[in-house]
Amino acid sequence: MNFLITGGAGFIGSHLVERLLTAGHKITIFDDFNTYYDPAIKRRNIASVLDRITVIEGDIRDAVLVERTFAAGKFDCVVHLAARAGVRPSISDPKLYFTTNIDGTFNLLDACRYHKVPRFIFASSSSVYGVNKKVPFAESDPVERTISPYAATKLAGEQICSNYSHLFGIRCICLRFFTVYGPRQRPDLAISKFASRILAGESIEQYGDGTTARDYTYIDDIVSGIVKACHYEKQMFDIFNLGESATTTLSELISMIEAETGQTATIRHLPDQPGDVPLTFADIRKAKEKLNYTPVTPIKEGIAKYIRWVRDQSQTG
Repeated sequence: MNFLITGGAGFIGSHLVERLLTAGHKITIFDDFNTYYDPAIKRRNIASVLDRITVIEGDIRDAVLVERTFAAGKFDCVVHLAARAGVRPSISDPKLYFTTNIDGTFNLLDACRYHKVPRFIFASSSSVYGVNKKVPFAESDPVERTISPYAATKLAGEQICSNYSHLFGIRCICLRFFTVYGPRQRPDLAISKFASRILAGESIEQYGDGTTARDYTYIDDIVSGIVKACHYEKQMFDIFNLGESATTTLSELISMIEAETGQTATIRHLPDQPGDVPLTFADIRKAKEKLNYTPVTPIKEGIAKYIRWVRDQSQTG
């Protein structure tokens, strides 16, 4: 198949690129290498595969460049991972999130419409569930009260996918990711920050009393779910949770990283952050049944793999 992967130089995207190349697919990535975190990290992510992919450097808000890319590409499938990410920064700059995540998604789907791309995979988020009282979170749960601009843009993206699938016959699959972690993880995310600072003997910041809990999902499991979604044929539009279906509190997470690094964390206690939900917990029965999605990496094993990768990176420079 001929794939376009937006955000293909990022954490999840670069892992997906490698998996699809191994399977013999043709890959074009579309990435703006923005400065949300060091663009050099993203360039390193794809350095080993540059000779086997096409790279379009640009912004998904640029409708002309998107159109030109689709006209040249003749894609079989778009995997749309590009987005302004993060709950907290979306509160300080919501306009950037709305224009990128909503307008950008529209540009891509409209290009799929006019260039007859049959399949579109959309990276959604567990944040669409908001403060969901029912656990674990199921795809059939009402999602009427998001609590951050980031979450609102992801829910809007799902709705645009539903529109374009219904109106124009594009198979659109929305994947609600639950706190993805692993090698190449964004440096602003909790596991990355905690590991690097604990290893360096620096203090870490803990928001709240440590009881907030997340369904942490290892990168290899997420990529397997994405690949399965790329071959899903049962519905023209569908939504799936991709998580591990287990929860870990913030205090438990810090303890795991301490145990794996062999170092004790110095913790600065800070208030809860606006926009952060107290719990995420994926019901993955639908993904198991319809996608044959089977996560295999429990959090303790995933943390051990991640810490080994961090140490390898520091030794290789």
